Amino acid sequence: MAEEDFTIVVLCGAVSPEREVSIRSGAACADVLKAMFPRVELRVLDENVLPADLDPARHIIFPVIHGDYGEDGKIQRELDARGFAYAGCSEASCELCIDKVSTKEKMRAAGVPVTQDVVFTAKNRPQAKSLVRRLGREIVIKPADKGSSVGLFLLAGTRAVKRALAKIREGKWIAEPRLYGRELTVGLIGGVAGGVVEIRPKSGAYDYRSKYTSGATEYLAPAPLPEFVAATIRSEAEKIFEICGCRDYSRADVILMPDGRYFFLEVNTMPGLTATSLLPKSASCIGYDFTALVRKMISPAIRRFGVEI
Repeated sequence: MAEEDFTIVVLCGAVSPEREVSIRSGAACADVLKAMFPRVELRVLDENVLPADLDPARHIIFPVIHGDYGEDGKIQRELDARGFAYAGCSEASCELCIDKVSTKEKMRAAGVPVTQDVVFTAKNRPQAKSLVRRLGREIVIKPADKGSSVGLFLLAGTRAVKRALAKIREGKWIAEPRLYGRELTVGLIGGVAGGVVEIRPKSGAYDYRSKYTSGATEYLAPAPLPEFVAATIRSEAEKIFEICGCRDYSRADVILMPDGRYFFLEVNTMPGLTATSLLPKSASCIGYDFTALVRKMISPAIRRFGVEI
């Protein structure tokens, strides 16, 4: 079987708060793949359903769908059920990692440093005073199963916490102490850590706007860190990739405190692939330009399809 015998289908879009970013990521990947392979299609999904006309005997799937449907294991379940070869993490690892609570439990059990937290649902919200008493005056509240800083609250004081809690109407949430340190991230390519990237949002908060507005954030790749610190963080990221059952690629976020302690925050199984995205920056530190990275990301799926490249 040769490259002419399959078509790579890049799936993006779908219905989620991260649809716009997904479309941008998908278009960037498709453009690169078209220069490498003879048959590439870009499909923008308008609903969270795998297109019926896709054929596992002809199509290799590159899902680039952030948030709902792409990162929660649902599209992976459909792909597995229909027998597709596809790029990225499996259903099980996506289901695990989209849930920040479950991911932190895995990391904590493996000895990876994580912050303390309070987990709650919209129907069982804690009292603001109790949160401040347990976590401190400055608190982060975020959905337990969303990405790209969707629904993120950065709060200071009981009144602010009380107002934020009143706005929560549905879902599962996690509250953590707000940590002031250096925001770092590490991309994993085939389980191997890329460089540590430092994130310096000009607004002071790495929220949705800071992530996806050109020029709103400064990125240092690699981060200016002592070598032993960078090596330790990269090693821990590789451990997280393994314990969370990740496959092909992922990204782990971490914060480094002024006293040298560090805490891993979460794992992203469907990292962004836009001009401002972090996985390409991390990969560039170990010699991958964007073209080489995308080829590395799709190659395992091509092998699973039955073609050696």
